[in-house]
Amino acid sequence: MTTGTADFTVAIAGFGWWGKHMATRLTDHPFIKVAGIVEPMAANHAAISELGLPVWTDLGEPLEIAGIDAVILTTPNPLHEEQVIRCAGAGKHVFCEKPLGLTGDSARRSAQACRTAGVQLGIGHERRFEPAMMQLKSDIDSGALGTIMHAEAAFSHDKLIGVPKGDWRTSKAVSPAAGMTAMGIHLTDLLISFFGRVETVQAMTASRSLGWETGDVVTVQLKFRAGMTASLSAVLHTPHFIRMHVFGSDQWVQILNDSHPDTPGGIVRALSSRTGAGVSQVEHDWTDAVTANLEAFAAAAQGRSPYLFSTEEMVHNIEVLEAITVSAEDNRTVTIPDLT
Repeated sequence: MTTGTADFTVAIAGFGWWGKHMATRLTDHPFIKVAGIVEPMAANHAAISELGLPVWTDLGEPLEIAGIDAVILTTPNPLHEEQVIRCAGAGKHVFCEKPLGLTGDSARRSAQACRTAGVQLGIGHERRFEPAMMQLKSDIDSGALGTIMHAEAAFSHDKLIGVPKGDWRTSKAVSPAAGMTAMGIHLTDLLISFFGRVETVQAMTASRSLGWETGDVVTVQLKFRAGMTASLSAVLHTPHFIRMHVFGSDQWVQILNDSHPDTPGGIVRALSSRTGAGVSQVEHDWTDAVTANLEAFAAAAQGRSPYLFSTEEMVHNIEVLEAITVSAEDNRTVTIPDLT
């Protein structure tokens, strides 16, 4: 805990898989205090009470409590815009789990509501806080890799295969383009942080084993305004696999994660190579990037330091998600206009 850091009190809206994870992760945190959980489903109330936390059934209840500084939204995707705007209107800082919205226009409305209210908007893309990723971005920015040629990224696992058909995560309207809103959107966030705005998108989805309406495989090709290209994939039914590989004219760097950001343990391996020099490897221990993101959000909300994400990046990531959804549905290349 940083000396002089004031307590930051939050309410968590939603007590599904990720809401439970957030509440558990913040138990006994030195300065982020959970005041309670918003959960309309009575079947989940006993588990919340077991954590020693109050339960509210409507978001309006914590919004009326002066001592609550912010709301963490871990609710279904279509609810995000209305809830972000509602929290901002109540003067609460708001941390929204990904995706911020399902269309660029929706994300812009949420961002504008926070700007108008003068509150901090946070986003659940914790992978920017992984030490290996922070080092890779530093190396890209410094020019250590030379001219960036291409990147390849993958984020796949089978954590959600027990979700029943009919759940919102299986719906094309709510979670479009297979694994994009669950996993792939973390990759596009990282790539945007590395390379800037995306210019064109080509995407396809497939349904291989789960039988979900949204599909269970997505692959995407991106062209960035700065000139480099990238490809990414997300698979919803395979053993855990996370990879980021950036190819520069002078050096390539590949990062492999042993575990999911929500699962302590394992290592992160950063491999690199220059022409004629062979492959070197640096190992990083697993770090709690989820909590690091929440701490950075709290620091920005309290005016102690800038947030790692710009509002423009948050909105642009949703523009890319929308373009991927359209491309996969219509089997065409989508050009993203600059409307941010």
